Amino acid sequence: MSIRHGLLALLEPGSRYGSQLRTEFEARTATSWPLNIGQVYTTLGRLERDGMVVQEGVDEARRVRYALTEAGRAELRAWYARPVERATPPRDELAIKLVMAVAAPGVDAGQVLRTQRRHVTEALRTYVRERERALARAAPGHPEEVARLLLLEQRVCHAEAELRWLDHCEARLSGLT
Repeated sequence: MSIRHGLLALLEPGSRYGSQLRTEFEARTATSWPLNIGQVYTTLGRLERDGMVVQEGVDEARRVRYALTEAGRAELRAWYARPVERATPPRDELAIKLVMAVAAPGVDAGQVLRTQRRHVTEALRTYVRERERALARAAPGHPEEVARLLLLEQRVCHAEAELRWLDHCEARLSGLT
């Protein structure tokens, strides 16, 4: 998700000021994507330049409030309607580390895999515990809790997928020795 579209989504229900947007963005993403306030104001400036938002005045604390324009609403609808492209996978440090380790003299690629497996297994346990706690306290139909659960479940699925990939890598590497 781009910060740009995240901010547009947060402005959809009504005007907000920059630090309010930052706080709401981090709350919605369960702090998995922290923002610095400079990113928020830089993005708001670009959105304003592109006609997606306008300054709607200043509140009693002299904070500038931003609101969506019709062009911003149209962009938000278009973003929701588009699939997220998967054609170019993101750079993955683990994949790079592993392919370098395989050909590096004196590096045990199997040990790199085992170290990563221990780390991911512990992370998976943590995510599952967090998900169980969230499920125990979840208010049915409460959007913020549902959003938090979706993010936790994504982390669980990603960790499980990484463990499956590590299994595959281990099997592939065993064919080299």
